[in-house]
Amino acid sequence: MTIQSHTTEYARALAENERYAAQIDRSVLPLPPGRKLAVLACMDARLTVEDVLGLRTGDAHIIRNAGGLATDDAIRSLVISQQLLGTEEIIVIEHTGCGMLTFHDDAVHSDLVERTGQDVDLAFHAFPDLEENLRLQLDRIRSHPWIKDVPTHGLMFEVESGRLREVL
Repeated sequence: MTIQSHTTEYARALAENERYAAQIDRSVLPLPPGRKLAVLACMDARLTVEDVLGLRTGDAHIIRNAGGLATDDAIRSLVISQQLLGTEEIIVIEHTGCGMLTFHDDAVHSDLVERTGQDVDLAFHAFPDLEENLRLQLDRIRSHPWIKDVPTHGLMFEVESGRLREVL
């Protein structure tokens, strides 16, 4: 067994958790999101979904992955969010300057096989066009038979200004 040492960032995360736990009364938070909202967003560190949308703890389900993609796992989370926990609206947020625009799946796959000596069946789902990709994610969500027919919105977060722009 490998014993991992505590990194500075890990120790900082634990200290921040202590601060957080001391300031919030979790007993008043209901299980279903208070605003009946589910958000699918890119994992980019420049996009703080809660701040951008003015959300507080307990307001919404936030699902994040590279690119803000409606992958099978994101769809699974949205189905649970709606069918079991009562959310009634979806927002999908992508952003300018997304790293998913900067590579091609085949090249990354080949590089990783060369570096690790292991071949894994894993798609990265890079894309060349932000707005078209956002529309594809919205279509995938809206067309899924287990997703409720609820308002589903696409927003582009402009990293440069911090503003959201609707994409239809």
